[in-house]
Amino acid sequence: MIQFEKFELSNGLKVLIHEDFSTPMAVLNVLYNVGARDERPNRTGFAHLFEHLMFGGSANIPDFDDHIQLAGGENNAFTNNDITNFYEMLPANNIEVAFWLESDRMLHLNFDERVLDTQRKVVVEEFKETCLNQPYGDVWHHLADMAYKEHPYRWPTIGKIPEHVSEATLDDVKDFHQKYYQPNNAILVLSGAIRHADARQLAEKWFGDIPKGNVPQRRLPAEPPQKKLERRIQRSKVPVDALYLAFHTPARIDPDYYVVDLLSDILCNGPSSRLYRRLLKEESLFAQIDCYITGSIDPGLLIIEGKPAEGVSLVEAEAVIWRELENLKAEIISERELQKWKNQVESTLIFSETNVLNKAINLAFFEVLGDANLINTEKELYQKVSAQDIHRIANQVLIPSNCSEVYYEAETD
Repeated sequence: MIQFEKFELSNGLKVLIHEDFSTPMAVLNVLYNVGARDERPNRTGFAHLFEHLMFGGSANIPDFDDHIQLAGGENNAFTNNDITNFYEMLPANNIEVAFWLESDRMLHLNFDERVLDTQRKVVVEEFKETCLNQPYGDVWHHLADMAYKEHPYRWPTIGKIPEHVSEATLDDVKDFHQKYYQPNNAILVLSGAIRHADARQLAEKWFGDIPKGNVPQRRLPAEPPQKKLERRIQRSKVPVDALYLAFHTPARIDPDYYVVDLLSDILCNGPSSRLYRRLLKEESLFAQIDCYITGSIDPGLLIIEGKPAEGVSLVEAEAVIWRELENLKAEIISERELQKWKNQVESTLIFSETNVLNKAINLAFFEVLGDANLINTEKELYQKVSAQDIHRIANQVLIPSNCSEVYYEAETD
């Protein structure tokens, strides 16, 4: 059981504190409740741009990283469709440095043309490197565009096109910051070797005087059910042919999320999973195959991706995947097989909770979902999944009309 204390500052900043004196380290994690889904269709990539801008200096701190390194710590950040997350891990006796740094960039982020120009170039180069110049790098642009017609998951976190970032003005950036990077749209978590009372005092000292912002209420369009198979063929300079199948899945707080997560493991998570064992090991039809879920807050996707073995066409490869999906849908999985996957999930969750950084990140994420105590109860939610649940969701999700597929055909000279 992970014990934590939770309170809220007068400006709306939610604060969670978890004491852990098994380590001399402490982590300060700040989650902003903003991601790619909060962007406008003609101004995508802004949440990811802000991940970079937040390291561009603030009023009193021109170089963020220097102070962390001098204090013996490390820091990083990540952005996805739903959230933007920053963290620092330092020796606990130096944790106030992180409070100072995070509070200063929340209140006094450095906005000037020089910093914006630098970070625009960095983000555009990342777009080119990861999406345009990397084999299969644009797959999420295709899958998102096919699977989502209304919801803003229809563009990837890095943005639709690089011009949305390269043409961003200083006023565009200031407006986005004013809307979302406010204390009442953030969750601060402190995890590690620090007492609750000391952490509370530091939170009040460094964040208590930051004014509350006027955060817009999120009103996102619900994605209507998909009614027909979506298919796209890409002839590209890729090493080998590849295929991707994407199926719509329930939202993160839906009880059936845990069913879908286990279903993805049953399909392809390691050598004993069904697609891996049958299609790669036994029949040698694939050189590589995998299955995973996006885990997004709003309804997401289950992805099956594979690279057929030499001499196997994409059409043949897709057909044998559907054969295995139909076989799974036709049966009730044994309790023994299901329990094996439940045990694997539980061991993964337990292992992740041994690290103060993971605990800080998870507490913040579960709090944005609405209940930080999910960090303690998710294991039971997985254990409650029945074989009948797997059968029901497999037959509901793994159907052609709920699927978007991409073929990558390797160009030949």
